[in-house]
Amino acid sequence: MIVESVRVHMPTGRHVLLLKEIGLGRILPIWIGPWEASAIAAHLQGVEPERPLTHDLFARVLRETGVRLDRVQIVSLAAETFHARLILVTTNARHEVDARPSDAIALAIRLDVPIYAAGEVLDRAAALPDGADGGDEDEDDPPEMARLDIFREFVNSLDPEGDARGGGSQR
Repeated sequence: MIVESVRVHMPTGRHVLLLKEIGLGRILPIWIGPWEASAIAAHLQGVEPERPLTHDLFARVLRETGVRLDRVQIVSLAAETFHARLILVTTNARHEVDARPSDAIALAIRLDVPIYAAGEVLDRAAALPDGADGGDEDEDDPPEMARLDIFREFVNSLDPEGDARGGGSQR
């Protein structure tokens, strides 16, 4: 996955992080808070704060202590909430730490590490930006699908060539 952009959903004023699947191009929208949106967008735009912000500080602590962030994984979607994991590696151990996706991605872009999303998460919540997602919704879809329609409507309304992008990641 790459960070496609961070945007404001105009009807609601809420912030949304858009991850784009490498290859297939599906867009995974994740609602995030305004502070996290600002932290991600500022870094993508190359803005350097005078003093380290929380994500900058944590990235520095990881580097200074020899802990390597190997990757970030969006592992599940439960009750309309995405869950992520930080995969941390030391010389003799591997740790998986639960994290909010917004915090995990803010770290991933600072440390230039890959971002992955579980296939099940993409199948449930991602959409093609042009709306060519295979046709109408099936009546047998789980209830979560109906609740995620606002994401699909938002993604389908995007202009991939527009200049409202927050910027892309290095991947």
